[in-house]
Amino acid sequence: MRQRIAVVGSGPAGLTFARVLHRYDHPVTILERDPAPDARPPGGTLDLQEGLGQLALEKAGLLAEFQALARPEGQAMRILDTDGTVLRDWRPRPDEWANPEIDRGQLRDLLLGPLDVRWGRGVTQVVPGTRDGVLVRFEDGRQETFDLVVGADGAWSRTRPAVSSVTPHYTGVTSVETSLDDVDTRHPDLARLIGDGSVAVYGVNRALVAQRNSGGHIKVHAQFRAPLDWHTNLDLADVEAVRSSLLALFDGWTAPVLELLHHGTAFVHRPLHVLPVSHTWTHVHGVTLLGDAAHLMPPLGAGANLAMLEGAELAEAIAADPGDPDEAIRAFEERMWARAGRWAKITTAGLDRLVSPDPAEALAVFDRVQPS
Repeated sequence: MRQRIAVVGSGPAGLTFARVLHRYDHPVTILERDPAPDARPPGGTLDLQEGLGQLALEKAGLLAEFQALARPEGQAMRILDTDGTVLRDWRPRPDEWANPEIDRGQLRDLLLGPLDVRWGRGVTQVVPGTRDGVLVRFEDGRQETFDLVVGADGAWSRTRPAVSSVTPHYTGVTSVETSLDDVDTRHPDLARLIGDGSVAVYGVNRALVAQRNSGGHIKVHAQFRAPLDWHTNLDLADVEAVRSSLLALFDGWTAPVLELLHHGTAFVHRPLHVLPVSHTWTHVHGVTLLGDAAHLMPPLGAGANLAMLEGAELAEAIAADPGDPDEAIRAFEERMWARAGRWAKITTAGLDRLVSPDPAEALAVFDRVQPS
């Protein structure tokens, strides 16, 4: 008999997992706390890498559809000095498909396809080893049992405590996000500054990064080293107060760059947390983790790619032995830990260099992956 499988979370990891199993005609119950797919903004843009996110989409049979939506021109990257001097200006070749960009919302809709999501089913606890299987408790007081529960529920996973007592810790770097709409019409100077992809400016222990999404939408991230409680005397809901605080942090930077903050319409506080670089756990029958729930790392382009590939690979492992895939899941976890550990080391070192006392360190990071 096929197992009753639930995946907690409808992010890239959970949806890729369910979509690949759907290709094998194996149903998956997707449990999502959000009441609807558009209940909150889907986030910015993602670069899906060959051999990682794109490979996962190929396993899901969605690579052609992805290529029709993706923006290969979004791979462009420009780095400025704080005085506005252009230090690097990388532009992709017309046939460059190594890391094309796609909006998170577009990726979500692509993966959702025919999948059936139980919206508004917030999970509070996952309890393995009960007589009827793995018990899942919900916010509304209901509960249900499954043979396998896959936690793809992000940084603050409610599934993770079933296999690990480890919780994320603060990196010392905070990101404050804002956005601009219809930038090509309303802010043409900023549109030219950002170009088709991203622009980044690195100073002492701080950075400003702006990234183009589709439809003239721009995401701006102000990153800086600060205590977790840096905002104690600041009302984060007060847009003008947050703007003034950020402008003070970036005082002295060239005016065109600071326009990215002047025109932001709202600000979202995102302190960067991570799990230990080598996070593993003793295998628990009936429960496993994917993506940020398993290996939360700095947001430097690897997380979603790894999560999607893991979802695809776990689905294939289960499809190979749908009756009792426990040994296949155990082997999958070992592979996931080894690969994620390598990427966690890379991204942790990368964050240390990108937001550091020496801005030249940031430039060196990009020169390694995008030589001029």
